[in-house]
Amino acid sequence: MAAVVVIHGIGKQYLGELTLHRGIAPALLDGLSRAGHHTLTAKDIRVAFYGHCFRNPGGTTAKGGQAALRGGAEAGRFQTEGRFETELLLAWWQEAARLEPDRVPAPLKGAKAPVPVTAQRVLRALSRSRFLTRAGDRFLLGVLRQVRSYLGEREVRERVQAEIAAAVEPDTRVIVGHSLGSVVAYEALCAHPEWPVRTLVTVGSPLGIPRLVFDRLTPGPVGGRGTWPGGIHRWTNICDRYDVVALAKELAPLFTGGPATVDDVLVDNGWQAHTVEHHLTAEQTGRAIAIGLAG
Repeated sequence: MAAVVVIHGIGKQYLGELTLHRGIAPALLDGLSRAGHHTLTAKDIRVAFYGHCFRNPGGTTAKGGQAALRGGAEAGRFQTEGRFETELLLAWWQEAARLEPDRVPAPLKGAKAPVPVTAQRVLRALSRSRFLTRAGDRFLLGVLRQVRSYLGEREVRERVQAEIAAAVEPDTRVIVGHSLGSVVAYEALCAHPEWPVRTLVTVGSPLGIPRLVFDRLTPGPVGGRGTWPGGIHRWTNICDRYDVVALAKELAPLFTGGPATVDDVLVDNGWQAHTVEHHLTAEQTGRAIAIGLAG
C-alpha cells in the first residue's frame, strides 16, 4: 500500500521505480523526521515511474528519446523542431541571470529563439548556474525534448498518465511531484477527482512557466487561471530560489478556486537547486507531507 506516491522528474528513462525508490524513499523519510513525523516507512512510499515512456526501444529513434541526447552539434541544429526547447532554454537563461548576475551573464538584448547559436550560448551560460552545476549539454537537451514530447504528443501524455493512475491506491493520501512530475501530478489529479488524495506537494515545479507550460496544461487555463486539481484540500509548492525550472516561484496567483490557496515555500538546496533528494530532505517538505498524512 502507498500512503505517499512520488512522481519523478525528467531524464530518468534509464532507471526504474525500484532504482529511484532507493534514493527517494530515504530522502522523504529524512524530511519527515526533520518535521517530527516518524510513523511512515519506506514500504508506505511508492515511486510512480514513467521514464520508460521516453526510452529508445532500439533500432529506430523514439520520439523524445535517444536523439535528444546527442548534444553538441544537436544544439546548433535547433531551428524548427527545437523551437520549443530553445525558447524554454532562453527563459531559463534569463531567470538564471536574474538570480545569479555575478555568475551568469545576461542574454543579449533582443535575443530571440530559435537561433542555433542561441542554444549554444544558453548552455554555456547555464553551466555557471546552480541549476546546471552537475548536468551536461546532452542531458539538458534530452530533458527539454521530454518536456515538449509530454506536452505536445497526446499518445505520450496518455501513456504517462496511465502509469500514474496505476500507482495510486485506495490509501494514497499525498502525491509529491518533482519537476515535470509536478505537471504530470497536476493533470492526473484534475482528471481523477474521485481519488482519495487530498494533499499535493509540488517541488521544483515548472507549472507556472507562461505559454510554454502553463498554457499547455490539460485542462487549459481560463482567464489566466488554472483549474484547481481534483479533490485536493491542501497544495504546497516548494522550490529553491535559484531553481530556474521553477521559473514562477509562486503558484498561488495562478491556481485559484479551490478550498485553499497554494502555499508557496522557498527552501535552500545549496549547489543542486533542482535535485529531488535535496527538496525531500528539507524540513518544509517533510512538514507539508506530514500534514497531508495526518489528514
